[in-house]
Amino acid sequence: MRLLKGHTIQLRTLEPTDADLIFKWENNPDNWKVSNTLVPFSKHLIEKYVNSAQDIYLAKQIRFIIETNDKQAVGAVDLFDYDGFHQRAGVGILIAESANRGRGYAKEALELLIDYSFNHLMLKGLFCNILSDNQESIGLFTSKGFKITGTKEQWIKTPQGFKNELFLQLMND
Repeated sequence: MRLLKGHTIQLRTLEPTDADLIFKWENNPDNWKVSNTLVPFSKHLIEKYVNSAQDIYLAKQIRFIIETNDKQAVGAVDLFDYDGFHQRAGVGILIAESANRGRGYAKEALELLIDYSFNHLMLKGLFCNILSDNQESIGLFTSKGFKITGTKEQWIKTPQGFKNELFLQLMND
């Protein structure tokens, strides 16, 4: 699928060759605080996931690789908890390496995903959950029209203690 092309990036569906990359990203403990991962994923499980049909209607999720115009994979963006009846889905974004953050990749990926979600999947709403101290992510999502509609008090346990998690929504009016 090459439908999701922006100025500096494109979103593409997973390929079998992405298994090593996904394995690396999913098993990086630095990413676990935003994904709520508690144990590493096996290589077999990642390969099975990457090689499975990426059908949002069956799997209730879809992952796109964020790829620069020079074909460098810099991260991933997901639609998860897809609900066709209520026409909504959650959004998650990862820019894997800190050297690639702050370059606008996540912003452009979110723009493409919003357009895809509202104009192709015909969703009514998107949502995300962000730790209250993650100012970069809050800024990214609110800059694209997401509104903070709730706070989950002391929701996420961290080594520093419990943290609040914000619930943000973007409605397709």
